[in-house]
Amino acid sequence: MAPSEEQQQHLADKQVSAEFTSYYLQRATQEFAEDLDKVRTADDFKADNALPMLISALQQGTAMFSPEEQRRIVTAEKKSSS
Repeated sequence: MAPSEEQQQHLADKQVSAEFTSYYLQRATQEFAEDLDKVRTADDFKADNALPMLISALQQGTAMFSPEEQRRIVTAEKKSSS
């Protein structure tokens, strides 16, 4: 039984969201590299629990972008890298 068009769109949306999150995190870590290093080397930074929290906080920035914006950015990024 083939997936419905709605199921295929949902999968495509999830893929776009995952690709956008990856792109966003790469850009954010490049842009904030010095600040992230300062946080990472701070005396009170505990990698066990602080690192997942830091990653989660960075990922929250993706919520600022609508699914349409995410799709546009992912599509543009794929075109520029090919």
